[in-house]
Amino acid sequence: MTSLSEAELPEDQSRSIASAIREELARRRISRQFLADEARISISTLEKALSGRRAFTLATTIRIEEALGIRLRRPPSALPEPLAAPGGLAPDDLGSYARPAVSFLEGSYLTLRPSFGDQRLLYAYRTQIAWDEASSTLGFRESERLDSAFTQHGSVSVPNQSGHIYLVTNRHGQYRMIVVGRPTIAGEMYGILTTLQAGRGALLTPVTAPIALVPIAPAEIGGLQFGRIAPGDAGFEAYRRHIDRVISDGFAIFLTGA
Repeated sequence: MTSLSEAELPEDQSRSIASAIREELARRRISRQFLADEARISISTLEKALSGRRAFTLATTIRIEEALGIRLRRPPSALPEPLAAPGGLAPDDLGSYARPAVSFLEGSYLTLRPSFGDQRLLYAYRTQIAWDEASSTLGFRESERLDSAFTQHGSVSVPNQSGHIYLVTNRHGQYRMIVVGRPTIAGEMYGILTTLQAGRGALLTPVTAPIALVPIAPAEIGGLQFGRIAPGDAGFEAYRRHIDRVISDGFAIFLTGA
C-alpha cells in the first residue's frame, strides 16, 4: 500500500511545482545536480519530475522545499494575488488607487541602471507598466533583458502619503523592489533598485543601485540600445546622464556610514 508521502501529487500541482523549481534554479544559478544533492534525492527522480515524465510525490516536494527554503505547494483554497478591493480599487496595501488616478504611469519605459558585473558599464532593458483588470491593479513586466532568466514582473504600489511609486516583485516571500519618485515633467522616474546580486555558486548578496525609468514611444523602441552599454557606445552618454540624476538631483541618498 502506498503511503501518503509516497503518493503522487495531482498533475496540475506537479506542473506548477516544476515551473517554480526551474525558476529558482535559473534565478539562483544552481544546477539540478546541486539541488538533488541538497534535497537528498536522486538526479534521475528530479529530472523526470521536472520534465513531466513523472509527477512529484509529497515526500520529494517537502525535501526540495527544505533545500530551497521556500514553499512550493499552495493550499487548494489559495486565491490569486493581489486581491482586488471592492469598487474596482487596488488593495489597501498597494495604495487603494483607481485606474484614472494612476493612468499617467501606464506605458513603456527604458530602464537604466549600472551593470552589476562591471560598474563602468550600464545595463538597459524595457519595463512595461499596464493595468490588470483581473486584480484591479497596475502591474509591471520587464523585457529585452540579456539575462532573461532574471526577468521580473509584479505589482505597482502608489501610496498617497509618500509621493513615491514602488515596483514590487514577491516570489515565495523573497522581495525585489524599485522605489522611484513621481514622474518629472518629461515623464522620467528616478530612484533606487534593491535586489539580490547573484555571485559564485548559490551565493546571493543584497545590492542597491540607482535606477531610471525613461518613457519611450512605440516608434522609438527599434532605435534604442538594450543590454550592456559601454563607454563609447552611441547611447552611453545620454543613458549615463539619466543615472547620474538620481544623486545629483536628489532623487535618492546613498549613506556609507563613513
